[in-house]
Amino acid sequence: MVVQSGLRRGASWCESTPGSTIRSVQFPLPERPARFFMIRITELALPIDHSAADLRSAILHRLGIGEDALLDYSLFKRSYDARKKNSDILFIYVIDVTVGNEAALLERFRDDRNIRPAPDVRYKPVAVAPQDCGRPIIIGFGPCGLFAALTLAQMGFKPLVLERGRDVRRRTKDTWGLWRKKVLTPESNVQFGEGGAGLFSDGKLYSQIKDPKFYGRKVMEEFVRAGAPDEILYVSKPHIGTFRLTGVVSSMREEIKRLGGDVRFESKVEDFIIRNGRMEGVVLTTGEEILSRHVVLALGHSARDTFRKLHERGVYVEAKPFAIGFRIEHPQSLIDKARLGKFAGHPQLGAADYKLVHHARNGRAVYSFCMCPGGTVVAATSEPGRVVTNGMSQYSRNERNANAGIVVGINPDQDFPGGPLAGIALQESLEAHAYLLGGEDYCAPAQLVGDFLKARPSQTLGEVVPSYKPGVLLGDLHPSLPHYAIEAIREALPHFGRQMRGFDRADALLTGVETRTSSPVRITRDSTSLQSLNIRGLYPAGEGAGYAGGILSAGVDGIKVAEAVALAILEER
Repeated sequence: MVVQSGLRRGASWCESTPGSTIRSVQFPLPERPARFFMIRITELALPIDHSAADLRSAILHRLGIGEDALLDYSLFKRSYDARKKNSDILFIYVIDVTVGNEAALLERFRDDRNIRPAPDVRYKPVAVAPQDCGRPIIIGFGPCGLFAALTLAQMGFKPLVLERGRDVRRRTKDTWGLWRKKVLTPESNVQFGEGGAGLFSDGKLYSQIKDPKFYGRKVMEEFVRAGAPDEILYVSKPHIGTFRLTGVVSSMREEIKRLGGDVRFESKVEDFIIRNGRMEGVVLTTGEEILSRHVVLALGHSARDTFRKLHERGVYVEAKPFAIGFRIEHPQSLIDKARLGKFAGHPQLGAADYKLVHHARNGRAVYSFCMCPGGTVVAATSEPGRVVTNGMSQYSRNERNANAGIVVGINPDQDFPGGPLAGIALQESLEAHAYLLGGEDYCAPAQLVGDFLKARPSQTLGEVVPSYKPGVLLGDLHPSLPHYAIEAIREALPHFGRQMRGFDRADALLTGVETRTSSPVRITRDSTSLQSLNIRGLYPAGEGAGYAGGILSAGVDGIKVAEAVALAILEER
């Protein structure tokens, strides 16, 4: 697989796949003219084992130009087409090209939808901080809080970040304490601490959100600037992985501080100072009051105590849909074979993923969620006496198993009526019961797929070895979820097996429960100012507020809210 990294004069092509050794081939590029713009070529297809020279030749042939006319080019996106997995897999490129006669070239291809001017994706700050403006507060330092803080700092607003958990180094140690020693640290774990819930995950950086202003590109570029691999700028499904994310996040924190911002760990917000419908500040658990008229709520989906305090203080909160289910594990080799056919294990493709959905007869949608190729199932609780599962991969994605959530969509009106916080209560109930079913020591209840489909308890494992730490307790998962969810998943698994051969194999493993797929509440905001519907100066943001669903979308929302805060501060002066 041929990729181009940071193409400039004399830049190198690199042949790589995640986790592999990179080899570079040097070649010179001519100097660019002082004034130029890029032409974008889409749907450029090449065989899987093509070379750098093959790609260059394909560009020249597609444009019908000679070597001298091609001044520069770079990868904008690369994906693969595996629809003919048993005959040929093609790489599909989007290439940005600089040529010497761009106007004439565009005129020649004016009816070709796959050759167009490349859009300008550079981020442009919306404001510059005035002297002595008030310092905005950001609560939470996951992806949303991270990018809200970084964007504000880059504009000169010197934000103060308040994070209830610990920095990545100590947080990692605390998280391993649960996984290896069954010792939970309630304020420092998979959910709480620097980097947020996305830190201990696959580190996926793709989303289906609409992004007309290319905020997602800024997210990617900031990650690369902080040490993430260049390839996340162009691969179709980029990811970083936990170990690499820790260094990236800590580097971005230092950049925020260098720009005048401040990040305070173990600083839990316990209460809010609200007067006459206006945010005036926050109160920490130590009793310290910090005044600010601009507070960003970047809480994450597990800050249940803060959700309750916001509701108590009269902030408008409503229940929203989410999903519940299990984690399923298969040998990664099975997924590779099902998805890539004879190309399974090809070094240019890496570990395969999947996305599945089934609409059950009982009206429920069952779908795969947060699929982690070559990863592990992890303990993700943040509260004593509860069991929650999630998935995680490292950058290499080279663990034995593949895992994904198999979850059922639920909604407030039908499944948890009773007010805006009813979804939280349902999550807590299911997680507490999973703790009991797992043996009350943070092990998770588990069942083989074959036994689950036949409604009988599991007693012994098959070929699939569970990756969940601290461990699993085999038994019957039927009591762990509402009947409608069990019924829908039992119907869906054979359907998925017809889509992907072996998916419903008898010894595939289900581990429960997956309940924190997204926030069970929405802290509703005005669509223009991005402030709370009834509290001025309060900016609900990210996944916890119901406005994101992953690292990339949370980072994008953090940028949007940072801009809204900056403009509001300027308007008030």
